Amino acid sequence: MSALAAALPLAAGWSVHSLRLRRRIEVARRDPLTNLMRREAFEARAGRELRKHLTAVVVIDLDGFKALNDTHGHAAGDVGLVIVAARLNDWAVRMGGCAARLGGDEFAAVVTAAHPVDLLSGLEDLHETLCEPFTFDGEPVELGASIGAIRHEDELAGTLPALMRRADEAMYVAKESGGGWYVAEGLDPVRDTVNGRRAGRPGTGREVA
Repeated sequence: MSALAAALPLAAGWSVHSLRLRRRIEVARRDPLTNLMRREAFEARAGRELRKHLTAVVVIDLDGFKALNDTHGHAAGDVGLVIVAARLNDWAVRMGGCAARLGGDEFAAVVTAAHPVDLLSGLEDLHETLCEPFTFDGEPVELGASIGAIRHEDELAGTLPALMRRADEAMYVAKESGGGWYVAEGLDPVRDTVNGRRAGRPGTGREVA
């Protein structure tokens, strides 16, 4: 038997092993319920996107999720998470980006946002989409969403962790105002810049000055 013939089974075995390993790595990067990226995979992908485009970091927290679980059970909550994840992923892809489940009922996305108007229009569309009722056991069920976002521009020179924190703060401003979305500007803390004012009312999409 030639050396080449002897090596072929070894090469084939290594190829199968390599394929299985890649699949395991990919599975580990994905949330098993929603199939969205987990936080670590998202941060790696988002970091690359920030270096390529004018982008926006978006953080989403669902409103009414605990009540949904308490009223209809955890199966309804899981269905809600899967539906929200699919809607968010479709939106993120349309916006030239990607989405992730950070944990629980919190999600994130990084999307292309060449102009502030593009982002505001996109957030309005996202909020309407996420708040559309879905059916569970033949009954209509609703979830709300609070969304925080920040555009990444060269002059900000913000790291992904800083942008994520800022978007998360903006999300809580939206949540305290009853839901909707809130776009932050700059990397200073949201609560220091709004002087205690309640901005970002549902559907307004106001920016932090």
